[in-house]
Amino acid sequence: MNLLIGGDAFAWTILFLMFLAFGVPIILLIVGLILWKKNKKASKVILISTAVYALIGLGMCGIMFR
Repeated sequence: MNLLIGGDAFAWTILFLMFLAFGVPIILLIVGLILWKKNKKASKVILISTAVYALIGLGMCGIMFR
């Protein structure tokens, strides 16, 4: 919690990158599961794009953090 209150720009940048790596796929997964009963084709597209986003985002971008 101290990181959020007194953090500098570098800490906020790391938090933003973590949101891009984990937050966006989680949000898309929830949207895809909600749409599953209403529109299966759109839901499948969203779920597949979520999986691709997570694999590329965590794989390729995760390697760049090392």
